[in-house]
Amino acid sequence: MRLTLLSIAASLLGACSGKTAFAPEPDVNGKYWIYGEGISAAFVPYGASISNLIIMDQHGIERDIVTGFDNASYYGIDKQHPHFGGVPGRYANRIKNSSFEIDGETYHVLANENPTHAHPNGLDTLHGGPDGWDWRNFSVVAYTTSSITFSIVDPDGKEGFPGEVVSFITYSLGKMTWDFKMVAIPTTKKTPIMLSSHTYWNLDGFANNKTQSALNHTFYLPYSGQRVEVDNILIPTGDIQANKRGSVNDFWSAPKQIGHSFTDPEIEGNCGFNCTGYDNCWLVNRGQDGAFDWRKDGFVARLQSAWSGIQVDVYTDQEAFQMYSCNGQNGSMALKTTQGIFDDPAFPRAIPQYGCIVLEVEDWIDGINQPQWQRGSKQIFEPGGDPYVLQASYRFSINSTATPP
Repeated sequence: MRLTLLSIAASLLGACSGKTAFAPEPDVNGKYWIYGEGISAAFVPYGASISNLIIMDQHGIERDIVTGFDNASYYGIDKQHPHFGGVPGRYANRIKNSSFEIDGETYHVLANENPTHAHPNGLDTLHGGPDGWDWRNFSVVAYTTSSITFSIVDPDGKEGFPGEVVSFITYSLGKMTWDFKMVAIPTTKKTPIMLSSHTYWNLDGFANNKTQSALNHTFYLPYSGQRVEVDNILIPTGDIQANKRGSVNDFWSAPKQIGHSFTDPEIEGNCGFNCTGYDNCWLVNRGQDGAFDWRKDGFVARLQSAWSGIQVDVYTDQEAFQMYSCNGQNGSMALKTTQGIFDDPAFPRAIPQYGCIVLEVEDWIDGINQPQWQRGSKQIFEPGGDPYVLQASYRFSINSTATPP
């Protein structure tokens, strides 16, 4: 049945694309390139990850604006990489106490974050566990000049999750757009599913001759006046907090640079114990203005750089948005050869702390452990029911009017 599912999916996806599918052959670096108008991108099977995304900036220079490795083989070798561009699954973000309950039965999944003497593997589960989806190889099941579809079969019991899940991840490029659709189908048991795209951005391609930091990027969340409250290891407490106008986490009342509030004492510990910066989940309150079409009725997030002029507007059907300001980067991850400044000791060819921004479209984090949020239909799926679906469209433009410091 598994092969039949994959074969049918491949033929359907190829037929629906409107273009002739061709043999899935990577380039010499193991990357699969697709092309749109004014945009090109490369992907690798490891984690169904985006590896390169090329946009021309306001000066007419092509910039590679996402992090990654030069060769696909590095993803499986360099284990320090923090989920570069992949699809975390089967449950993205954190699971409190590495456990959850479905229909009165408690399931325990493998822990992999915040180890202690009493819990050497960790206190919680991050991005699906130590061998989550973005640490595994997907299969290429459909491929055209402008789109690619990856698939993975996640076995029953893997990382402790109940039931088998079959998933398809489709990426496509259009006119200065990167669209993706993630579908996951439980085949044997009821199970939690929540996916995301864990892409690291630097809209200057690390080539800014004034700074390698991304704190000068302007960020805007027009529908996000609230966020999920978390404890000092970023586990949701179950409460929802207000992002009061002018506060550190206020990106809704007006666009502002990500580094704007770094002199405010409130930013200390904002991303967990002894952490300065952002790793927070904002809620997306789209329904306040009535019925909407997520594809055209307003972006939920905007990231912009005045230096390169590159702007990305994020449209999605998801109801939460995580932004991480790369607080954990420390200069140990090398840049790709398509990025950065060469032969200048003032600009090391590595990703510094705060050198990138992670944008994650998703549902309310750890909703499986917060029944009062009533996210069950969004996060728990069963055979014969509706599949899990995530859709997003990243739309690029050139706009050099980003908010000043």
